[in-house]
Amino acid sequence: MSGNRSARDEPAGRLLRHLLGDEGRRDPYPVYRRLHDLGPVAALPDGNRYAAVVHGHDAVGQALRDDNLRVLDAAYLDRAGTRWREHPAVRTLQSSLFHASGAKLAYVRRLFGQAFGPTRVTALEPMLDRITGALLDRLAALGANGTPVDFMAEFALRLPSDVIGELFGVPASDRSWFPSRVAAFDAVIEVGQRPFREVRAADAAAEELTAYFADLLATRRADPGDDLVSALATTDTGLTEVELLASLVIVFNAGFRTTTNLLGNGLRLLVDHPELLAALREDHALAPAYVEEILRLEPAVHVATRYAVETTDIAGVSIPEGRPVVILTGAANRDPRRFPDPDRFDPTRADNHHYSFSAGPHFCIGAALGRAETGLALPRLLSRFPSLALASPPGPRRHLVLRGYDRLELLLRKGLPG
Repeated sequence: MSGNRSARDEPAGRLLRHLLGDEGRRDPYPVYRRLHDLGPVAALPDGNRYAAVVHGHDAVGQALRDDNLRVLDAAYLDRAGTRWREHPAVRTLQSSLFHASGAKLAYVRRLFGQAFGPTRVTALEPMLDRITGALLDRLAALGANGTPVDFMAEFALRLPSDVIGELFGVPASDRSWFPSRVAAFDAVIEVGQRPFREVRAADAAAEELTAYFADLLATRRADPGDDLVSALATTDTGLTEVELLASLVIVFNAGFRTTTNLLGNGLRLLVDHPELLAALREDHALAPAYVEEILRLEPAVHVATRYAVETTDIAGVSIPEGRPVVILTGAANRDPRRFPDPDRFDPTRADNHHYSFSAGPHFCIGAALGRAETGLALPRLLSRFPSLALASPPGPRRHLVLRGYDRLELLLRKGLPG
């Protein structure tokens, strides 16, 4: 495909509009299949907010690694004429490491990455094991006598939030305060226009979360502990207080919201494939391959946006300077040119290279931790509750960013301690 507009532009525009509508957010996969028929990248007509949709596996990898494509930072938002500085939620995003670039991004990633690298995650295994066991005991108690239990609220949310809470030094008594505020804040990162009530709620949540971490930083400066916030509080990080607080908010939020949805999406896949569920229950060593296939097929994040600092080329399509693009990582994970029978759940896939944790300079710093949490929790859940089943059909998933279930009610059989 060349960089010139073609007869295929308008179908791509219609597909993107459908994807960003309610029906497309609930089930994006038919849109992805139709986009793949248009090639790896689809240029969009003049007048569209975006210059192109990038959805092919190789093209998505190229776009995520292209130094000329950057997150929608303050420079872009200022040129776009938005009034973003009036919104605390957007200001928090823009001040965080997620919207840094170049040497600053690399430095901040190293600063925070100390808590999330593979070696550190291996050392955390006893803590992961302890928290998982306690939550399985809680599920057994809640599900006694056949009472349905909401897996999302009682396990999928609690496990990663307790883990990130311990890493950050957030007291256990405070952790239930976070989920509603984090969920409200996360509305601002969903692609497309959001209702004004959601924007206001996100702004209020940003202010509350920032105030919490300001208090926690002050506490740890006076009385340090063995946690990430203490380490940052007692180190000359080179960041302004605004940058440090914003990065704490964003990393803490991301530390449990994505894994929460990964656990829910994965469990639903397993329940829908009882023969594969039984295999994992019998052999926990299969977990790493299962986690990768869950990540590929049902990731928690399906989309990223970037803009061209300078004119660049993605798979033969020219992206003009200053124009944004939509990068569909969820579509790349189901590219039939890369994955045979891409809509099939197949944990035996070889070379299962997906983009569920992004790629390039913004590769998820919590990838190793998310993999470890999921790989430990799902097999133990299946072994602890051999007759686990859905109590009712789950509701629809309504987002492309942080895509997951609001509720996933299970029927459990009380089992042995696990």
